[in-house]
Amino acid sequence: MAKRKFGLGLSLLLASSTLLAACGEEETPEVAGDTGDEPTEEEVFSVAMVTDVGGIDDKSFNQSAWEGIQRFGEDNNLEQGDGGFDYLQSASDADYNTNLNNLIRRGFDLVFGIGFLMEGAVAEIAQQQPEAQLAIIDAVVEEPNVASVLFKEQEGAFLAGVAAALMTETGKVGFVGGMEIPVIERFEAGFRAGVEAANPDVEVDVQYTGAFDKAELGKTTANRMYSAGADIIFHAAGATGNGVFTEAKERKEQDPDANVWVIGVDADQYDQGAVGDTNVTLTSVLKRVDNAVYDISTMAMNGEFPGGETIVYGLEDEGVALADSRGAITEDVLAQIEEFKQQIVAGEITVPETVE
Repeated sequence: MAKRKFGLGLSLLLASSTLLAACGEEETPEVAGDTGDEPTEEEVFSVAMVTDVGGIDDKSFNQSAWEGIQRFGEDNNLEQGDGGFDYLQSASDADYNTNLNNLIRRGFDLVFGIGFLMEGAVAEIAQQQPEAQLAIIDAVVEEPNVASVLFKEQEGAFLAGVAAALMTETGKVGFVGGMEIPVIERFEAGFRAGVEAANPDVEVDVQYTGAFDKAELGKTTANRMYSAGADIIFHAAGATGNGVFTEAKERKEQDPDANVWVIGVDADQYDQGAVGDTNVTLTSVLKRVDNAVYDISTMAMNGEFPGGETIVYGLEDEGVALADSRGAITEDVLAQIEEFKQQIVAGEITVPETVE
Protein backbone atom coordinates (compact mmCIF):
# COMPACT_ATOMS: atom_id res chain seq x y z
CA MET A 1 0.00 0.00 0.00
CA ALA A 2 1.26 3.44 -0.82
CA LYS A 3 2.39 5.42 2.17
CA ARG A 4 1.85 9.12 2.76
CA LYS A 5 5.11 10.86 1.86
CA PHE A 6 6.70 14.24 2.40
CA GLY A 7 9.63 15.42 0.14
CA LEU A 8 12.83 16.59 1.69
CA GLY A 9 14.67 19.59 0.14
CA LEU A 10 18.23 18.88 -0.84
CA SER A 11 21.00 21.50 -0.84
CA LEU A 12 23.54 21.23 -3.63
CA LEU A 13 27.24 21.75 -2.99
CA LEU A 14 29.41 22.75 -5.99
CA ALA A 15 32.85 21.21 -6.21
CA SER A 16 35.73 23.35 -7.44
CA SER A 17 37.02 22.61 -10.93
CA THR A 18 40.48 21.21 -11.52
CA LEU A 19 42.93 21.36 -14.43
CA LEU A 20 44.28 18.27 -16.09
CA ALA A 21 48.06 18.46 -15.93
CA ALA A 22 48.62 16.41 -19.08
CA CYS A 23 46.47 18.43 -21.52
CA GLY A 24 45.54 21.58 -19.63
CA GLU A 25 41.84 21.05 -20.30
CA GLU A 26 39.25 22.23 -17.73
CA GLU A 27 37.05 19.51 -16.26
CA THR A 28 33.31 20.14 -16.15
CA PRO A 29 32.23 21.10 -12.61
CA GLU A 30 30.54 18.22 -10.74
CA VAL A 31 27.72 18.35 -8.22
CA ALA A 32 28.70 16.60 -5.02
CA GLY A 33 26.31 13.81 -4.12
CA ASP A 34 24.38 14.13 -7.40
CA THR A 35 23.66 10.60 -8.58
CA GLY A 36 20.68 11.46 -10.75
CA ASP A 37 18.27 9.82 -8.30
CA GLU A 38 15.02 11.36 -7.11
CA PRO A 39 15.11 13.22 -3.77
CA THR A 40 14.82 10.91 -0.78
CA GLU A 41 11.49 10.96 1.00
CA GLU A 42 10.37 10.34 4.57
CA GLU A 43 7.70 7.69 4.94
CA VAL A 44 4.98 8.19 7.54
CA PHE A 45 3.13 5.12 8.82
CA SER A 46 -0.65 5.43 9.31
CA VAL A 47 -3.09 3.22 11.20
CA ALA A 48 -6.85 3.08 11.67
CA MET A 49 -9.54 0.84 13.11
CA VAL A 50 -13.17 -0.13 12.56
CA THR A 51 -15.29 -0.64 15.68
CA ASP A 52 -18.09 -3.10 16.10
CA VAL A 53 -21.50 -1.83 17.19
CA GLY A 54 -20.26 -0.90 20.66
CA GLY A 55 -18.41 2.22 19.48
CA ILE A 56 -15.32 3.93 20.92
CA ASP A 57 -17.17 5.18 24.00
CA ASP A 58 -18.39 1.78 25.20
CA LYS A 59 -16.09 2.10 28.25
CA SER A 60 -14.89 -1.36 27.36
CA PHE A 61 -13.42 -3.25 24.41
CA ASN A 62 -13.64 -0.74 21.56
CA GLN A 63 -12.62 2.14 23.79
CA SER A 64 -9.51 0.27 24.90
CA ALA A 65 -8.55 -0.40 21.27
CA TRP A 66 -9.02 3.26 20.34
CA GLU A 67 -6.87 4.32 23.30
CA GLY A 68 -4.11 2.09 21.93
CA ILE A 69 -4.42 3.67 18.48
CA GLN A 70 -4.34 7.17 19.98
CA ARG A 71 -1.28 6.36 22.08
CA PHE A 72 0.51 5.00 19.02
CA GLY A 73 -0.36 8.16 17.11
CA GLU A 74 0.83 10.47 19.87
CA ASP A 75 4.09 8.56 20.37
CA ASN A 76 4.84 8.79 16.65
CA ASN A 77 3.78 12.43 16.18
CA LEU A 78 0.77 11.57 14.06
CA GLU A 79 -2.42 13.58 13.80
CA GLN A 80 -5.94 12.21 13.58
CA GLY A 81 -7.10 11.93 10.00
CA ASP A 82 -5.72 10.70 6.69
CA GLY A 83 -2.01 9.99 6.86
CA GLY A 84 -2.10 9.63 10.65
CA PHE A 85 -4.57 7.66 12.77
CA ASP A 86 -8.35 7.40 12.73
CA TYR A 87 -11.40 5.17 13.24
CA LEU A 88 -14.80 4.47 11.74
CA GLN A 89 -17.70 3.39 13.92
CA SER A 90 -20.12 0.70 12.78
CA ALA A 91 -23.82 1.19 13.44
CA SER A 92 -24.53 -2.41 12.43
CA ASP A 93 -22.73 -5.42 11.01
CA ALA A 94 -23.71 -4.22 7.53
CA ASP A 95 -21.12 -1.43 7.95
CA TYR A 96 -18.10 -3.67 8.52
CA ASN A 97 -17.06 -4.27 4.89
CA THR A 98 -17.81 -0.70 3.84
CA ASN A 99 -15.81 0.80 6.69
CA LEU A 100 -12.82 -1.48 6.15
CA ASN A 101 -12.74 -0.67 2.44
CA ASN A 102 -13.13 3.02 3.16
CA LEU A 103 -10.04 3.14 5.36
CA ILE A 104 -7.99 1.12 2.85
CA ARG A 105 -8.96 3.48 0.03
CA ARG A 106 -7.94 6.40 2.22
CA GLY A 107 -4.42 5.00 2.27
CA PHE A 108 -4.00 3.73 5.83
CA ASP A 109 -1.08 1.32 6.07
CA LEU A 110 -2.67 -0.87 8.75
CA VAL A 111 -6.38 -1.33 9.43
CA PHE A 112 -7.78 -3.12 12.48
CA GLY A 113 -11.13 -4.87 12.70
CA ILE A 114 -12.13 -4.79 16.35
CA GLY A 115 -14.04 -7.80 17.58
CA PHE A 116 -14.99 -11.38 16.76
CA LEU A 117 -18.06 -10.23 14.83
CA MET A 118 -15.82 -8.74 12.15
CA GLU A 119 -14.14 -12.04 11.27
CA GLY A 120 -16.09 -12.58 8.05
CA ALA A 121 -15.68 -9.02 6.85
CA VAL A 122 -11.91 -8.98 7.48
CA ALA A 123 -11.48 -12.31 5.68
CA GLU A 124 -13.42 -11.07 2.66
CA ILE A 125 -11.59 -7.74 2.41
CA ALA A 126 -8.21 -9.45 2.89
CA GLN A 127 -8.89 -11.61 -0.16
CA GLN A 128 -10.13 -8.67 -2.21
CA GLN A 129 -7.24 -6.41 -1.16
CA PRO A 130 -4.16 -8.68 -0.97
CA GLU A 131 -1.79 -5.68 -0.72
CA ALA A 132 -3.56 -4.29 2.35
CA GLN A 133 -2.30 -4.99 5.87
CA LEU A 134 -5.14 -5.95 8.19
CA ALA A 135 -5.40 -7.10 11.79
CA ILE A 136 -8.32 -8.54 13.71
CA ILE A 137 -8.88 -8.68 17.45
CA ASP A 138 -10.54 -11.73 19.03
CA ALA A 139 -10.70 -13.91 15.92
CA VAL A 140 -8.41 -15.82 13.58
CA VAL A 141 -8.39 -15.03 9.87
CA GLU A 142 -6.01 -17.31 8.00
CA GLU A 143 -4.85 -14.96 5.29
CA PRO A 144 -1.22 -13.94 4.66
CA ASN A 145 -2.04 -10.23 4.98
CA VAL A 146 -3.94 -10.52 8.28
CA ALA A 147 -2.50 -10.54 11.81
CA SER A 148 -4.83 -12.26 14.26
CA VAL A 149 -4.84 -11.30 17.95
CA LEU A 150 -6.35 -13.44 20.71
CA PHE A 151 -6.40 -13.19 24.50
CA LYS A 152 -6.58 -15.79 27.25
CA GLU A 153 -9.72 -14.20 28.69
CA GLN A 154 -10.33 -17.34 30.69
CA GLU A 155 -7.23 -16.66 32.80
CA GLY A 156 -8.33 -13.18 33.88
CA ALA A 157 -11.89 -14.39 34.40
CA PHE A 158 -10.61 -17.24 36.57
CA LEU A 159 -9.13 -14.69 38.99
CA ALA A 160 -12.42 -12.80 38.95
CA GLY A 161 -14.19 -16.04 39.84
CA VAL A 162 -11.84 -16.57 42.77
CA ALA A 163 -12.55 -13.03 43.99
CA ALA A 164 -16.31 -13.49 43.65
CA ALA A 165 -16.34 -16.87 45.40
CA LEU A 166 -14.32 -15.58 48.34
CA MET A 167 -16.14 -12.24 48.68
CA THR A 168 -19.78 -13.29 48.24
CA GLU A 169 -21.95 -13.17 51.35
CA THR A 170 -24.98 -14.90 49.83
CA GLY A 171 -23.22 -17.85 48.23
CA LYS A 172 -24.60 -16.86 44.83
CA VAL A 173 -22.91 -14.88 42.06
CA GLY A 174 -23.83 -14.05 38.47
CA PHE A 175 -22.34 -13.87 34.99
CA VAL A 176 -23.93 -11.69 32.30
CA GLY A 177 -22.65 -12.35 28.79
CA GLY A 178 -23.33 -10.52 25.55
CA MET A 179 -23.53 -12.91 22.62
CA GLU A 180 -22.70 -16.62 22.89
CA ILE A 181 -19.50 -16.50 20.88
CA PRO A 182 -16.11 -18.10 21.69
CA VAL A 183 -14.53 -15.03 23.27
CA ILE A 184 -17.41 -14.54 25.72
CA GLU A 185 -17.62 -18.24 26.43
CA ARG A 186 -13.95 -18.10 27.45
CA PHE A 187 -14.89 -15.44 30.02
CA GLU A 188 -17.71 -17.63 31.31
CA ALA A 189 -15.60 -20.79 31.44
CA GLY A 190 -12.80 -19.06 33.32
CA PHE A 191 -15.18 -17.41 35.77
CA ARG A 192 -16.94 -20.68 36.55
CA ALA A 193 -13.61 -22.46 36.99
CA GLY A 194 -12.33 -19.78 39.36
CA VAL A 195 -15.45 -19.95 41.51
CA GLU A 196 -15.23 -23.74 41.60
CA ALA A 197 -11.56 -23.68 42.57
CA ALA A 198 -12.05 -21.18 45.41
CA ASN A 199 -15.39 -22.40 46.80
CA PRO A 200 -17.32 -25.16 45.00
CA ASP A 201 -20.39 -24.45 47.15
CA VAL A 202 -20.98 -21.05 45.51
CA GLU A 203 -23.73 -21.03 42.86
CA VAL A 204 -23.15 -19.28 39.52
CA ASP A 205 -26.17 -17.84 37.67
CA VAL A 206 -25.36 -17.43 33.96
CA GLN A 207 -27.45 -15.34 31.55
CA TYR A 208 -26.74 -14.14 27.99
CA THR A 209 -28.44 -11.02 26.64
CA GLY A 210 -27.74 -11.64 22.97
CA ALA A 211 -26.34 -8.12 22.42
CA PHE A 212 -23.36 -5.92 23.14
CA ASP A 213 -25.09 -2.57 22.77
CA LYS A 214 -28.32 -2.89 24.78
CA ALA A 215 -27.84 -1.41 28.24
CA GLU A 216 -31.52 -1.94 29.01
CA LEU A 217 -31.06 -5.71 28.62
CA GLY A 218 -28.10 -5.64 30.98
CA LYS A 219 -30.17 -3.77 33.54
CA THR A 220 -33.15 -6.12 33.48
CA THR A 221 -30.88 -9.19 33.60
CA ALA A 222 -28.99 -7.80 36.58
CA ASN A 223 -32.27 -6.96 38.29
CA ARG A 224 -33.38 -10.59 38.06
CA MET A 225 -30.02 -11.84 39.36
CA TYR A 226 -29.81 -9.49 42.33
CA SER A 227 -33.45 -10.18 43.17
CA ALA A 228 -32.70 -13.93 43.10
CA GLY A 229 -29.93 -13.55 45.67
CA ALA A 230 -26.74 -12.88 43.73
CA ASP A 231 -24.60 -10.18 45.34
CA ILE A 232 -21.75 -10.08 42.79
CA ILE A 233 -22.22 -9.99 39.01
CA PHE A 234 -19.40 -10.27 36.47
CA HIS A 235 -20.37 -8.94 33.06
CA ALA A 236 -18.71 -9.59 29.71
CA ALA A 237 -21.24 -7.79 27.57
CA GLY A 238 -19.66 -4.62 26.23
CA ALA A 239 -21.97 -1.60 26.41
CA THR A 240 -24.79 -3.92 27.53
CA GLY A 241 -22.86 -4.24 30.77
CA ASN A 242 -23.43 -0.55 31.46
CA GLY A 243 -26.95 -1.58 32.43
CA VAL A 244 -25.57 -3.97 35.04
CA PHE A 245 -23.80 -1.03 36.67
CA THR A 246 -26.96 1.09 36.45
CA GLU A 247 -29.00 -1.55 38.29
CA ALA A 248 -26.37 -2.01 41.01
CA LYS A 249 -26.03 1.75 41.55
CA GLU A 250 -29.78 2.27 41.76
CA ARG A 251 -30.03 -0.41 44.42
CA LYS A 252 -27.16 1.18 46.32
CA GLU A 253 -28.79 4.60 46.12
CA GLN A 254 -32.06 3.23 47.48
CA ASP A 255 -30.31 1.31 50.24
CA PRO A 256 -26.74 2.38 51.14
CA ASP A 257 -26.31 -0.91 53.02
CA ALA A 258 -27.24 -3.03 50.01
CA ASN A 259 -24.55 -5.64 49.31
CA VAL A 260 -24.36 -5.41 45.50
CA TRP A 261 -21.19 -5.55 43.46
CA VAL A 262 -20.17 -5.57 39.79
CA ILE A 263 -17.01 -6.96 38.23
CA GLY A 264 -16.18 -4.97 35.10
CA VAL A 265 -14.55 -6.17 31.90
CA ASP A 266 -11.88 -5.24 29.35
CA ALA A 267 -11.00 -1.85 30.90
CA ASP A 268 -10.84 -0.65 34.51
CA GLN A 269 -14.52 0.18 35.07
CA TYR A 270 -14.13 1.61 38.55
CA ASP A 271 -15.58 4.99 37.54
CA GLN A 272 -18.65 3.22 36.20
CA GLY A 273 -19.53 2.10 39.71
CA ALA A 274 -19.41 5.46 41.48
CA VAL A 275 -22.40 6.10 43.75
CA GLY A 276 -21.88 9.26 45.79
CA ASP A 277 -19.04 8.56 48.20
CA THR A 278 -19.06 4.81 47.59
CA ASN A 279 -18.56 2.47 44.63
CA VAL A 280 -20.12 -0.82 43.50
CA THR A 281 -17.16 -1.97 41.36
CA LEU A 282 -15.44 -4.90 43.04
CA THR A 283 -12.70 -5.12 40.39
CA SER A 284 -12.42 -5.47 36.59
CA VAL A 285 -10.92 -8.10 34.32
CA LEU A 286 -8.46 -6.10 32.25
CA LYS A 287 -7.97 -7.14 28.66
CA ARG A 288 -5.12 -5.06 27.30
CA VAL A 289 -6.46 -4.55 23.81
CA ASP A 290 -4.73 -1.17 23.86
CA ASN A 291 -1.33 -2.79 24.32
CA ALA A 292 -2.00 -5.37 21.60
CA VAL A 293 -3.06 -2.71 19.08
CA TYR A 294 0.00 -0.64 19.95
CA ASP A 295 2.33 -3.65 19.62
CA ILE A 296 0.99 -4.77 16.23
CA SER A 297 1.09 -1.20 14.91
CA THR A 298 4.71 -0.83 16.00
CA MET A 299 5.71 -4.12 14.38
CA ALA A 300 4.03 -3.12 11.12
CA MET A 301 5.67 0.31 11.16
CA ASN A 302 9.07 -1.34 11.62
CA GLY A 303 8.52 -3.64 8.65
CA GLU A 304 7.80 -6.65 10.85
CA PHE A 305 4.04 -6.99 10.28
CA PRO A 306 3.04 -10.49 11.51
CA GLY A 307 0.77 -11.29 8.58
CA GLY A 308 -0.58 -14.83 8.66
CA GLU A 309 0.30 -15.21 12.34
CA THR A 310 -1.83 -15.49 15.49
CA ILE A 311 -0.55 -13.71 18.59
CA VAL A 312 -2.01 -14.66 21.97
CA TYR A 313 -1.80 -12.53 25.12
CA GLY A 314 -2.32 -14.02 28.61
CA LEU A 315 -1.52 -13.53 32.29
CA GLU A 316 2.15 -14.36 31.75
CA ASP A 317 2.72 -11.41 29.40
CA GLU A 318 0.23 -9.12 31.14
CA GLY A 319 -2.28 -9.36 28.32
CA VAL A 320 -4.99 -9.93 30.94
CA ALA A 321 -5.11 -9.01 34.62
CA LEU A 322 -7.32 -7.89 37.49
CA ALA A 323 -7.65 -4.17 38.12
CA ASP A 324 -6.83 -2.58 41.46
CA SER A 325 -9.84 -3.17 43.72
CA ARG A 326 -9.13 0.04 45.66
CA GLY A 327 -9.85 -1.66 48.95
CA ALA A 328 -13.05 -3.45 47.93
CA ILE A 329 -11.30 -6.83 48.11
CA THR A 330 -9.77 -7.76 51.47
CA GLU A 331 -6.03 -8.34 51.80
CA ASP A 332 -6.41 -12.04 52.62
CA VAL A 333 -8.50 -12.59 49.48
CA LEU A 334 -5.98 -10.64 47.37
CA ALA A 335 -3.26 -12.94 48.68
CA GLN A 336 -5.22 -16.01 47.60
CA ILE A 337 -5.89 -14.49 44.18
CA GLU A 338 -2.15 -13.91 43.76
CA GLU A 339 -1.44 -17.54 44.66
CA PHE A 340 -3.84 -18.75 41.97
CA LYS A 341 -2.31 -16.32 39.47
CA GLN A 342 1.19 -17.67 40.08
CA GLN A 343 -0.04 -21.23 39.65
CA ILE A 344 -1.56 -20.33 36.28
CA VAL A 345 1.59 -18.55 35.11
CA ALA A 346 3.71 -21.52 36.23
CA GLY A 347 1.48 -23.92 34.29
CA GLU A 348 0.27 -25.69 37.41
CA ILE A 349 -3.32 -24.71 36.58
CA THR A 350 -4.68 -24.80 33.04
CA VAL A 351 -7.84 -22.73 32.81
CA PRO A 352 -10.51 -24.19 30.51
CA GLU A 353 -11.58 -22.22 27.43
CA THR A 354 -15.04 -23.75 27.24
CA VAL A 355 -17.65 -24.65 29.83
CA GLU A 356 -17.75 -28.24 28.61
